[in-house]
Amino acid sequence: MKAARQLFGTDGIRAVAGQYPLNPATVFAIGRALGARLKRNDANARVVFGQDTRESSAWISETLVRGLKESGVGFASAGVLTTPGVAYLTRTHGFAAGIVVSASHNPWEDNGIKLFGPDGMKLADAIEHEIEAEIFEHINELAGEHGEPTKDSSDVLPGDAKLRNDYVNWLLTNIDTTAVRGTRVLIDCANGAATSVAPELFRKCGVEAEYLHVHPDGRNINNGCGALHPEHVAKHVADANGTYELGITFDGDADRALFSDSRGQVVNGDAVMLLAARDMKQRGVLSQNTVVATTMSNMGLEKALGQSGVAMLRANVGDKYVLELMLKTGAKLGGEQSGHILFMDGESTTGDGLLTALRVLDAIARSHKPLHELVADLKEFPQLIRNVKVREKLPMEQLPDVMQAIRAAESELDGNGRVVVRYSGTEKLARVMIEAESESLTNKHVAAIAAALQKEIGA
Repeated sequence: MKAARQLFGTDGIRAVAGQYPLNPATVFAIGRALGARLKRNDANARVVFGQDTRESSAWISETLVRGLKESGVGFASAGVLTTPGVAYLTRTHGFAAGIVVSASHNPWEDNGIKLFGPDGMKLADAIEHEIEAEIFEHINELAGEHGEPTKDSSDVLPGDAKLRNDYVNWLLTNIDTTAVRGTRVLIDCANGAATSVAPELFRKCGVEAEYLHVHPDGRNINNGCGALHPEHVAKHVADANGTYELGITFDGDADRALFSDSRGQVVNGDAVMLLAARDMKQRGVLSQNTVVATTMSNMGLEKALGQSGVAMLRANVGDKYVLELMLKTGAKLGGEQSGHILFMDGESTTGDGLLTALRVLDAIARSHKPLHELVADLKEFPQLIRNVKVREKLPMEQLPDVMQAIRAAESELDGNGRVVVRYSGTEKLARVMIEAESESLTNKHVAAIAAALQKEIGA
């Protein structure tokens, strides 16, 4: 049996910037190992880079490039660009791989490295495991021999504006821009990667957009804004008394989007999947009449989809796992409650917040109905999620008190609710989610399971 991966989580490599495995020596080894692997397969291999707005993204990118160069691999930089933007460029411009330096929705102190294959898709776990083994080989060879990177918040790799424009122009081909022209929206860019492309994209669409959090300073990404705080843009929309038809909010690398209707109610990824599924079914492009969600999507979504003649499958949490199940089943729509939505009826290969925003605008325009009417029948079961900081991620089966609390919850809910307890793939957290027919049951069982986790492995 293979050992558990030590670097890659559910969405690449993520840690506090400057600390292992995002310390300079390891980052350099990652670049060199990836370069050596690519060089074996293609003597002329080139990599495309993108990064978010964290102050550490520049030096991490520069250090990765030095590692690639030592292995003889070339590169191009798109500068500050969204994660799905890099995925698109990788696939369409003939790059051997795409690299995104971003920690997505995490605080500014964190950062991460995401990898895309030449097809623009996130790498399978098996391939990440192989790369990880090669990285450790290079770490051992280097034995600490590395130059100190320049830890500067400037864009060390000058971004190619043409690459960013190519991505924007492709996004525009996904909708009827004449239909959305004149729509009044408020957009929260989370002081992240969306700031580099969203204003130009929506200007070209003719959307009448105003913006929040479009002035990144290296440390304000996701800080009280963006998709982690959709209530922020929702309040602004509500307070504007009809000025905006909806609000849109992205996370730090803009691979997901959440919304607010005109009345200031948050519209999450489950509601977006419901809206999109009905729109795609009506147009005859919802293959298999199936949507792929995750274990975290609400039972209310499953019920509402069923009433529309659409089946729902559940994948593990993580948009890469949603994509895997979509490819396996032929489904053309999938996503997560958190706002990662995958549209596979076109050329997209990963969750894309900007594309999601365009598709939602397009569906609203086609329906001639406001957003709140399109999702009004989504009746969510009471759901409570609690995060518990943990010192280690032991298998749940090795935690007797936790398992006892889980079994007690499952027994009392007896099919009229759900219990999901899992570890975060990107942080030292255990997530406890309970759905039930009453808030009292959700509170009771979340508290019991969280207390058991805290007792046995709490940080």
